[in-house]
Amino acid sequence: MDASLSTLVNCEKLSLSTNCIEKIANLNSLKNLRILSLGRNNIKNLNGLEAVGDTLEELWISYNLIEKLKGIHVMKKLKILYMSNNLVKDWAEFVRLADLPLLEDLVFVSNPLEEKYSADQQSSWVEEATKRVPRLKKLDGVPVIKQEEGEEGEN
Repeated sequence: MDASLSTLVNCEKLSLSTNCIEKIANLNSLKNLRILSLGRNNIKNLNGLEAVGDTLEELWISYNLIEKLKGIHVMKKLKILYMSNNLVKDWAEFVRLADLPLLEDLVFVSNPLEEKYSADQQSSWVEEATKRVPRLKKLDGVPVIKQEEGEEGEN
């Protein structure tokens, strides 16, 4: 991601998928960016997103090499995060997504963490994931059905 991106000051949607990108960089001038697509690259971490943390609503970053979600908390307006086929394997990393106040749609399939839980049974993955990130409305393309608190045993 080179410095020529700085000329795109009015850009709202930027797709740089399938470009062998290794680092997220040079986004400082993109003050209007709402959708960023970086799928199918060689990105290992989320450093560099701080520059668009106040505007970005959708981040498509599937098929990369992301293991850690450090730095995701800067994404104050992020509603949609598609990050399937990455390398996240720990709940400690996954729970960082709970720091995103507006996140409602997450695609996380084919990360080692999801695969481990889905191998047992699909419901345990959905249950565990939505327990840790309770604001989700959609997980892996499926609407999240919430149990109403106090639903059981009331007359």
